[in-house]
Order: sequence, then structure tokens, then C-alpha cells
Amino acid sequence: MSTSPIRVAIVGTGRISDLHAIEYLQNPRGEIVALCDLDTSLATDRANKWGLEDVVIEDDLDALLARQDVDMVEILLPHHLHLPAGLKAIAAGKIVSMQKPMCRSMTEANELVTAVEAADRPFKVFENFIFYPPVSKAKQLIEDGAIGTPLSIRLKSNAGISKTAWKVPESANAWRQQPSQSGGGPMVFDDGHHKFALAWHFMGNPEEVHAFIGSTQAADGSILDAQSIVSFRFPGNRIGNLEVVYSPELEIMTRHYPQDDRVEITGTKGVIWINCGHGRLGDPPPLSLYRDGNTTTFYDLATGWEESFVLSTRHYLDVLTNGGVPVLTAAEARQILGFALAAEDSARTGMPVAVTGLGEDFESN
Repeated sequence: MSTSPIRVAIVGTGRISDLHAIEYLQNPRGEIVALCDLDTSLATDRANKWGLEDVVIEDDLDALLARQDVDMVEILLPHHLHLPAGLKAIAAGKIVSMQKPMCRSMTEANELVTAVEAADRPFKVFENFIFYPPVSKAKQLIEDGAIGTPLSIRLKSNAGISKTAWKVPESANAWRQQPSQSGGGPMVFDDGHHKFALAWHFMGNPEEVHAFIGSTQAADGSILDAQSIVSFRFPGNRIGNLEVVYSPELEIMTRHYPQDDRVEITGTKGVIWINCGHGRLGDPPPLSLYRDGNTTTFYDLATGWEESFVLSTRHYLDVLTNGGVPVLTAAEARQILGFALAAEDSARTGMPVAVTGLGEDFESN
């Protein structure tokens, strides 16, 4: 059991790092000691914003990893840099938390999982949505039998516009427009990881995936992989789907990305609705349960999107301090990546993808 704070270096100080930093700044079990970015002025701005006076600012990952006063690295880099940065951090003996998705391909994921298992050091792929308070409450209700056996899950990812959204630098969107760097589209592959993780969280791994992935130009000129729909079949005659829509004139209430996320889980005895995610449409209850002719609403749940980041980081710090298994492990993250890649494969071929394994034996036909 560790009693000293875990000394953390954040690698990549772009827009999303503001949310990753929150819990490290308030939890005595963690301490941000270094920031690494090719743009040191950006890293310096983050340090000043977060009130870090003695933090190391570094622009070279190798130099950062050579430091003995860094225990852990939080890797927040573009997707194509995840594997090389992760392998270097593992080889340097560091604890690693890596932003999702873990890699761009199953070949890369297998290489990373092999390195993680050989090193036997704590490793986490950062997935925040499954720590979102309404999701956690829904999971608890389902495990308590509130809707019986879950039979289907419907996920809706709806992007729009917002007067209150945070500003995302053009550079953050630019690399997401390059498939060689991003691995897939910004809504189905990148943000879609959250939705595939939710489907996995509630229903397990799919047996078959069938997808149509569209293309549309957003108001800022970027290309979004919408309108899209991904259907999945789970063992036990259970089903699900993800619908991805871009509404160019839909005002969304948010302090972060202009996007609303909704989930409906239907069971043998009832239905659960999870509302709100990145943002919200109006003021729906964060969670609703229908059972036996009655509807129960849950308004007393934290719904700020940052809460999911705080709780995900807190969970990892607790694991590192007291022992346990992080969520997501490298193997779990590979399963979700396989889920996403099956959707991309199906959209390319126009055929369902039978998923016979989500590791080294991943196959589709």
C-alpha cells in the first residue's frame, strides 16, 4: 500500500487536459509534478491556470520518462501516438493512464497488451462515461433487478451547436480529420468509444455488428461521420444500436462539447432511460425508471460531464493506493476497440461483421 502521493506527469496539455487535471489537483493521493508538450507555452499556460508553481515543463517525452521523480504518466496525445508513447512509458517502468481509444488497430492493441502484461505495472485506458453518476446509478439498479434481464440497449449521440460550449483549438480538430492519425471518424470511432464502452458495460461483448456510417460537413468545415447507425447482436438473443446524428441548428446546453447523449435500456420487466452526457436538451431527469406501471425519476445525481473524469481518476488513484483492478484494463480496452473496428469494417464492406474474438483471435467475415 502506497502512502506517498503518486507523482503524475501529464503528456499532452490540450483542451481535454483541463478535465483530467481536476482530481489530481484536489486528491492528496496524486500530485501533478510535470507537464509535457511540444508546445511548452501551452503547457505553461495550463500550469498557471491550475495553480502549479513548481511543476516541470518538458517538451521531450524521453527526457520526461527518464525522470526519477515521475511515477505515472497520463497520456493525452493524438491516437497515432498512443502506441509509441505507451511502449516508451512502459519500458521506463512508469504507471500509465492512456486516453481512449487505446490504439488505431487491433495489431497495435495486441502489441500494447503484450507489453502491459509483460511489464506487470498498473495500466489503465481512460474511459470516463462508465463513471458518469447517472450511468453508475443505472448499473446499480439493473444489478438489483430493477428491469429484470436487459434485452436491448439504444444509444443516441447527437451533435449540434451551443452558445456556451468551450472553445476547441483548430489543431485538435485537424488531426481528427486525418484517418492515418485518428484511426476513424470523430463521432463513430473517437467519441463512439464512449458509446461502445457503455454497450459493453451493460451488455457485454457483441457477437455481430452491422453498421452504416455516413458523412456530412459541419458548420466549421470539418467532415463528421454522420448520419450513422451501428447495430449489434449480443449472446442470449439480445440486441442494441448506436445512432449518430449531427443537427446543424440544434442548440445544446453544455459547458463542454455541443453534444447530447441518451441511453435506453429495456429489460424483461422494465425500462431505464439515461439522459444527458456531454450536454443536454432541456431539463430532463438524469435518470428514469419504468417498472410495474410506475415511473421513478432521479434528479439528485451529479450531471456535469467533468464528474465522470473526476470519478474515473479517483478510481485509479484508489487502485494504485489500495490495490485492485483498474477500469479499463488494457485487455478490456482492446475489447471495446474491437467493437469499434467491427463497426468500421462493416461500414466499409456493407456486410455484418461476426465477431468471434476481441483479442489476438479477432476475426470478421
